[in-house]
Amino acid sequence: MACFLLARGALVALAVALAGCGVARGASAPASTGSPPARAAAGVPAPLLVAAGDIACHPGQPRTVASCHQAATAALAGRLHPTAVAVLGDTQYDRGQLTEYLGSFAHSWGHLKARIHPATGNHEYATPGAAGYYSYFGAAAGPRGRGYYSYELGAWHVVVLNSNCSVVSCAATSAQVRWLRADLAAHPRRCTLAYWHHPRFSSGFHGNDTSVAPLWSALYAGGADVVLDGHDHDYERFAPQSPAGRRDLVRGIREFIVGTGGEDQRPFLLPKANSERRSSGTFGVLALTLRPTGYSWRFVPEPGRTFRDAGAGACH
Repeated sequence: MACFLLARGALVALAVALAGCGVARGASAPASTGSPPARAAAGVPAPLLVAAGDIACHPGQPRTVASCHQAATAALAGRLHPTAVAVLGDTQYDRGQLTEYLGSFAHSWGHLKARIHPATGNHEYATPGAAGYYSYFGAAAGPRGRGYYSYELGAWHVVVLNSNCSVVSCAATSAQVRWLRADLAAHPRRCTLAYWHHPRFSSGFHGNDTSVAPLWSALYAGGADVVLDGHDHDYERFAPQSPAGRRDLVRGIREFIVGTGGEDQRPFLLPKANSERRSSGTFGVLALTLRPTGYSWRFVPEPGRTFRDAGAGACH
């Protein structure tokens, strides 16, 4: 895939000059944390979804200050005792081969496998048909070769999509988007969350991806509330937005980019409109508490790092 074969030197040098490698300049203060942890019903904790993408280095690649922290993020995710885990693509570098999964991802995030609901990234398709990904995750990855499916988590409907649009089309008339519209119509929940790999809006190294715009449009029409992505190796939170990228506090979808699973870090380029909070120098995971009428979030960094983000939102 061309997106991970790009030479980084010139772009990174520009990005460092523009934004630095820590919390980007101009990032807003953390949102209010809102009320104490919500409960789905009396005495029943609301489900906790832990999410991250861009995770495991190639087996044998050594940990450095800015790369290969998959063991640390895996331990962090486990300590949160999640109900479910969303891995947001590029789960195993460099080619997503089964031997790579068994040699790296399985030794870090593997203890969470029974709770993982995966999405496929571009590195998985460096192996034809993402064969290593489907072999490792099995039925949890949905129908082999398709890469999109849905599940229920407490009161929430959760949709997993395939943003490798040159392999599995994301066009408005594609089988994937037709399935998405039908799935949303068949599950008319008050609260809906979706995730895939390539972000529709991003201030990061790769930036906005227009190829996934039909996914966002279908979700917006279906009343979805939250989208999670990876691909850019940073953390970024956006205000709720329309398909055109306009701030929309009534029906807009809030996007989180959580490409902080451990593989490496990259700086931001120019901040995009409606970007509210971001960091390009911290590995960690996003913890989402999903209550029946809304959600709260916490970005939880690996030990020794100070960046935090937290807040709450209501479903449409």
